[in-house]
Amino acid sequence: MNIHTFSSRDFTRDVSAAKRAAGDGPVFITDRGRPAFALLKIDDYYRIAGQSKPSLLDVMDGIPGGGAVEFDPPRLNLQLKGATFEGA
Repeated sequence: MNIHTFSSRDFTRDVSAAKRAAGDGPVFITDRGRPAFALLKIDDYYRIAGQSKPSLLDVMDGIPGGGAVEFDPPRLNLQLKGATFEGA
């Protein structure tokens, strides 16, 4: 694992480079020469925080106001037939 450092100015100029570097290890973003922020892959963050990666349902449950939405889809009436193979 490598640690990369970007100045605030370099980070602002090339966010993509910082994101690529974060794939290799943490990226420290400095402000006036002193570390001010850290950029991590989300999996690394969850590992450090001792959390598991949230499921899509967890994310959707966290959306404000989402509880008031009612969802009652119409029932589909499908009739399935078996496949027939004729001739060879």
